[in-house]
Amino acid sequence: MPNQPIAAAIRGRLLSFLRAPAGPGDLDSVRCIDDGLLLVGADGRIAAVGPWAELRGCVPDGVTVDDHGGKLVLPGFIDTHIHFPQTQVIASYGAQLLDWLDKYTFIEEQKFADPAHAAANAGFFLDELLRNGTTTAVVYGSVHPQSVDALFAEAEARGAGLIAGKVMMDRHAPPALTDTAETGYRDSKDLIARWHGRGRQRYAVTPRFAITSTEAQLEAAGALLREHPGVHMQTHLSENLDEIAEVRRLFPGARDYTDVYDRFGLLGPTSLFGHCIHLSEAELARLSESGSVAVFCPTSNLFIGSGLFDLATLSKPQRPVRTAIATDVGGGTSYSMLRTAAEAYKVLQLQGQNLPALAAFHWMTRGNAEALGMADEIGSLEPGRWADLVVLDPHATPAMRHRMMTVAGDLEEELFIQVTLGDDRSVAATYLRGRNSHLRQQVA
Repeated sequence: MPNQPIAAAIRGRLLSFLRAPAGPGDLDSVRCIDDGLLLVGADGRIAAVGPWAELRGCVPDGVTVDDHGGKLVLPGFIDTHIHFPQTQVIASYGAQLLDWLDKYTFIEEQKFADPAHAAANAGFFLDELLRNGTTTAVVYGSVHPQSVDALFAEAEARGAGLIAGKVMMDRHAPPALTDTAETGYRDSKDLIARWHGRGRQRYAVTPRFAITSTEAQLEAAGALLREHPGVHMQTHLSENLDEIAEVRRLFPGARDYTDVYDRFGLLGPTSLFGHCIHLSEAELARLSESGSVAVFCPTSNLFIGSGLFDLATLSKPQRPVRTAIATDVGGGTSYSMLRTAAEAYKVLQLQGQNLPALAAFHWMTRGNAEALGMADEIGSLEPGRWADLVVLDPHATPAMRHRMMTVAGDLEEELFIQVTLGDDRSVAATYLRGRNSHLRQQVA
């Protein structure tokens, strides 16, 4: 029973993971309460979770129960790699990575020098995340510190928690998008002082990728990590074959692409490497040994034509690499983690691998929280965690309603239908700290 004042009460079919599923059919990995009640304390954290029949008497007078009927209530989705300045780059036609950056991305990102532009886009960005049920994201800003200020300020105002950082780039980008090793270090250090650990906000040191950072800047990024234990690091690794060739040219003394980052102290348990498609066995072993995280960005990898993420190779038991999953907007083509999981399923199918529904939902919730080292804060419906929630409607579209007629209470099949057919329309509501932050418009 809760031992603190209750500020909110949410009723529905509560679903949360206790651990990673061992495979299809591992329902012991989940806790599902068909008619459950989640109570939220005044601090925005979960106070109690249990059957409606047991907890209904704990709802105080004056607190209205948000009743979601037969809908699923899960921990909010977590996106571990997304670009805030690329909301107007998504769906840009016909280029692979390096050309795509020059033709579209670098042009758009220059606009984020304007604080008003950054603030307006921060509002849209948070709206879009919440509309898709995403309550935590790991975010790239632009090179301009004001872009990250705008993003964190918007998240703070809504009660959301982000991990974000200013991109560091001191070469191979337009002059309006480059800093220096010194200014990149100083601006990042100032942002860490201003935002890291302020409420729910956390900082990620963010060298964009090896091509756009000199050795001096990568050393500065490593210095930031040494000086500020607990901050994250995010960058890109082995996304595209032309990219890898250019890194080899720029860093002839490095053994491989991963070694470029390793030499400057950028590998470790709080380091997130987007893509990780074309890796040698030596690189995989080093990522495993360091506890670094390889982030799967399926819609981006397909859209930009980069290649296929090989989960089976990354997961070999003799040297497993920790993994996470992400949208990578704007190379990625959807803000929806459901659409992202659907494309992940297809990417793996092309390689003779599978993504069971339980594994997909674990990845989007508790799995990504564990990859971020935040499983004690988010990713599960347990007392003490933030009450960040997504409510999924199993009958959100006519096609889903029609397909659900055949399910007859099979949870795994229902979840797989959500992965395969679901999108933002599946999200009936999104909660931050127990407060309803998005409610889907009902369409007759």
